[in-house]
Formats: sequence, C-alpha cells, structure tokens
Amino acid sequence: MKPFTIRDLPRLRPALLAWYERHRRELPWRRTRDPYRVWVSEIMLQQTRVAAVLPRYESFLKKFPTVGKLAASRESLVLAEWSGLGYYRRARNLHAAAKIVNRKGAFPRSAQGWRELPGIGRYTAAAISSIAFGEPVAVLDGNVKRVIGRLGRIRSEGEFWNAAEVLLDRNRPGDFNQAMMELGALVCLARQPLCSNCPIRSFCRSCGHDHQNKTAPARAKREVAYALVRAHGSLRLVRRPADDRLMPGMWELPQVDGVETSEKPLFTLRHSITVTDYVVSVLAPADQAGRQGRWVHISRLNRIPLTGLAKKILRRAKIIE
Repeated sequence: MKPFTIRDLPRLRPALLAWYERHRRELPWRRTRDPYRVWVSEIMLQQTRVAAVLPRYESFLKKFPTVGKLAASRESLVLAEWSGLGYYRRARNLHAAAKIVNRKGAFPRSAQGWRELPGIGRYTAAAISSIAFGEPVAVLDGNVKRVIGRLGRIRSEGEFWNAAEVLLDRNRPGDFNQAMMELGALVCLARQPLCSNCPIRSFCRSCGHDHQNKTAPARAKREVAYALVRAHGSLRLVRRPADDRLMPGMWELPQVDGVETSEKPLFTLRHSITVTDYVVSVLAPADQAGRQGRWVHISRLNRIPLTGLAKKILRRAKIIE
C-alpha cells in the first residue's frame, strides 16, 4: 500500500468520522462541550486507562461541580477525591489552574491560552480547545501517533505534528481528534491491530505489519508488606513527606521491614505503579510498640488523601467502601 496523500483527504476524513459515529464508546465526557468537564476528563485520562477513569469522573464532578467549587476547596480534599487515579501532580496542577481560571472569570478559548495553565501541554490544550470550542487544532497522543505512523513514513516529532494538522478535519476538529484517538484505542492497536475493521485501511502503508518487531518493556517486580493496625475505631497511618518524589503528602499504611514479614499475612493482593508490579502482603503485627505514624479515625478516611494502594487495602479489609 502507498502512504496517504493530500488527494486522499476528501475520502479519508469522512470515512473516519462515519466510523466514529457508529462505533465510538459512549463515555460521559463525550456528552458535553462544557470546557470544565472536558478539561477534567482530559487531565484524568493522562497516562490512565479509560476503565480506571470512568468510576472517578462522575464522583469528582459531584464533589467539585464547577471550577469555582474546585478553586475554593482545600488541596487535601482534591487529593482525597483523586485518590486511586495516581500521578497526583495532575490533581495539584488542576487545582492550581482552577484558581487561575476562577480569578480571571473565564476559561481560555484557544489552545495557546490553555497551555499557559499549570499541567497543560500541547496535546491536552489542543484536545480541550478543539472539543469544547471547535478550534481547528490537531492532537497527538500515543494512539494518534501510531495511526499516523502507519499511514505515512514519518520519523520526527515535528513531522508527526505536521501530519496531524494536515489530516485534521477543520470543520469538525473535536470529533475528528476524538475519532483518531478512538481508532488507535480500539482498532489500530500496538501489537494486534484489527486491520480488517479499519475504516481507513485503504490509505494505510503498513496495515499493521510494523507491530511485529515491537516488544513491551520489561516490568519490574517487587514484594512489599504493610501493617494494618486498628484500635478504638482508628487506624495507624503515615504521611509521605511533602517533598517526596512519589505521591508527596499522601497517607498510607506503615510499611513493614523485610525482617518482620515472616508472619502469616491477613491477605495479599497485587498492585501496579508505572512500570512496577507489586505483590503486597498485609499483616496485623502483634507487637504494635514503636509503630510509626499516627492514629486516624476511620470516619476521617474519606477526607484525607490516601494513596491508591492504601484504598485498595482498606477496601479489601472492608474498612471503607
């Protein structure tokens, strides 16, 4: 197959949009053009699977229904509601940006304006502005990049962005950007592309053959243990340092040193963070003397920012829902 050309665009664009209208997933953030809701969804979806975002999106908006409500809330409450989504810097940046937008009294109406806010780069700015305001700017995430790479012989980042702008349907930029992302997520897969289901396969130079030489990076594996210490309706928790590189200021269960892990765990579970897979043992040590951290009443757990792993452990222990 030859790579697509400019002459292909009058047929490629409508073919992709027609496929998108028939096959797109019904996701809550696609029912609105409200810039606040679109913005929240795009931040949540950064480096996070749709399945993980779905249960948190509506919950977050119920807690913070407007940008003003978000701006006026304490950061600890924002982090508590974000708990479980990971990459907590996103929540901190969202909160800081909400204060700026609320102070100005209006949302940015261009991708360039969005890029001036904390935590918003070129892709996110283009996604928000094209979907919420119809600005004709292209997006380039991992899914779109894979689709474009298979459509044409492209090597540099600049060439990918240029190709995305050329492909863009400027009459329906928001829908077209979402269609490109959806195609990469559902059909133009990294390892087993479903080429027979692709609405633009006649314009593709590779038909997925490039996937055969790609291997997934090796994931690290670790075993860790945490202490579940309860007394008088409270739990023993520790707070990560404010300057910690990973999840600063978040609350978690006390970690148990390897020497102490010979006792039988209450239960074990699996948890993944970035490129590491953990086997987590949860213990109830008989000797609680000198245990680090402090007591936190169970009634306060929904008001403090717990790490995703802490929430997973406490749900498994039936301490929280």
